[in-house]
Amino acid sequence: MLQCAFEYQHGDFRLQVELNMQQPMIGLVGASGSGKTTLLKNIVGLCSPTQGNIQLQQQLLFSTVQNINIPMHQRRIALVFQQTLLFPHLNVRQNLCYAEKMLKPFERKFQFEQVVELLELTPLLQRRASQLSGGEAQRVSIGRALLSSPHLLLLDEPLTGLDDALKKQLLVFLKRVKEQMGLPMIYVTHHLEEVIFLEAKIMELRNGKLINFEKSYLIE
Repeated sequence: MLQCAFEYQHGDFRLQVELNMQQPMIGLVGASGSGKTTLLKNIVGLCSPTQGNIQLQQQLLFSTVQNINIPMHQRRIALVFQQTLLFPHLNVRQNLCYAEKMLKPFERKFQFEQVVELLELTPLLQRRASQLSGGEAQRVSIGRALLSSPHLLLLDEPLTGLDDALKKQLLVFLKRVKEQMGLPMIYVTHHLEEVIFLEAKIMELRNGKLINFEKSYLIE
């Protein structure tokens, strides 16, 4: 799946990552400012490592040795932010279909009807994005990410700002995505109970390094 061995330096901040992802889902935890979002940005191509390499499946996305830096739009990696970033003047159907515009038919891993059914978006299709609740908008955002047919899905604290009931609802949808789509995912959060529910392998960013999470930290 995903293999990373890189260093990212920005001012006094230093991030050193070694990751060989063989699991369907990694839950990434760590203190605020530890570099969780920065790690995702390096993988997706919004930032470039100072040195090292990033490989997804058999494709080398970044390498300082070979002078490779594949543009973000060619990496086939989707990143879902805390903010949904939907087009407010478009309806839900139009927002979802926008993700497919850059793809040729044979490149589409997931079909529109499949994603809409999985995330229960049918009642929302004609509604403008500006009329959605926070939980609805995030479901659409995840649906749009899936319809870009990525080889890897990154989620950066997607439940931020939602109340407890909506968080539980969205976690159920994310678990469906994990179980039914066969899509590798990295899920960033401050809340252990979320990645435990999703049955993800838990890793932690600590002192700028990615380490296996210590089970002794879990609260019984």
